[in-house]
Amino acid sequence: MPKSIKVYVHKLVTGLSAYWHSSVWRRIKILVVCIIVVVFGSMYGVAEWYIHSEQNKQLQLGVSFIPDYAEYLGVNPQANMDALLAIGVRHFRLVSYWSDGEPSPGQYDFSQLDWEFQKAEAAHAHIVLTVGLRQPRWPECHPPDWINTSQPEQTWYPALKRYMAAVINRYKNSPSLESYQLENEYFLQGFGDCQDFSRQRLINEYQLVKSLDQTHPVIVGRSNNALGFPMGQPQPDEFSISMYKRVWDANVTHRYFEYPFPSWFYAFLAGTQKLFLHKDMIIGELQAEAWPPDGETILQSSLAEQSKSLNATRLSDRVTFAKNTGMRGIYLWGAEYWYYRWQIEHDPSVWNAAARIFGSD
Repeated sequence: MPKSIKVYVHKLVTGLSAYWHSSVWRRIKILVVCIIVVVFGSMYGVAEWYIHSEQNKQLQLGVSFIPDYAEYLGVNPQANMDALLAIGVRHFRLVSYWSDGEPSPGQYDFSQLDWEFQKAEAAHAHIVLTVGLRQPRWPECHPPDWINTSQPEQTWYPALKRYMAAVINRYKNSPSLESYQLENEYFLQGFGDCQDFSRQRLINEYQLVKSLDQTHPVIVGRSNNALGFPMGQPQPDEFSISMYKRVWDANVTHRYFEYPFPSWFYAFLAGTQKLFLHKDMIIGELQAEAWPPDGETILQSSLAEQSKSLNATRLSDRVTFAKNTGMRGIYLWGAEYWYYRWQIEHDPSVWNAAARIFGSD
């Protein structure tokens, strides 16, 4: 070792030793810094390992698609799905709202899901089918009018099981069905109009799905940015995570808030899960839709306001961010909104950005 380096190292060690012995508070500061370095270094190391381990797997880029929401926005749902297929979307996360599928006791109406599956099958597309009471979009839980889920579980849960069985048996042999998502962010109590969060019900529903269809994997979703580790039952075939980046903070700042988490944070979550549970994770819900302020809906918000949280540039950047997590399944949230913005607001910029994203996939 050159003499100059030896002198530098000696001075550094001597200085640190003097700093360490100077006071108790300085020792505490050094320990805190060391702990932070070790913790974040370990997290980053797991993230880099996960990204590297997944890099040779094929990317599956898809969208969540909800005809009810398309209708709410004033666009034709079938035309919306046709347009998505036309720009190259071949992976769809679909819903099976109980309120739509069983409008009266024992009377099933699968006309909506039927045409979605027919279009997907014709295009050789793939489907993740959400089943259960809690499914994507407000109010999150979607019971029919004739069911009151605030009542004891035994008064309504048998009817839910019958409906879930009817859905699974109808579509389990479709060549487009790839997997099921069981419920949606099931334990997220702070958002949505839901009454029942029983873990045992989730376990029972998982067992129900597996008893009816042993072929297709079952996904269970976790909520946005949570550090919790999914140790409890059920342990599905795969997990998903929601990822929101720019939202309106209605509680403290009353401004748009950008979550500061880097892409490697989500790689760490996925990597830790894979190391300990040997389960893969996908991004089941990547924010790709505007988040209006002050409780406004999309229909109440101006185009200029919408662009503050989602525009063409943000959409492209968000997909790049998601790819950098290493997760190979990514489902964008807002495909109905892109079409609405093009057809109703006469602004095709976001739709064109989506077309480039899927055209280059």
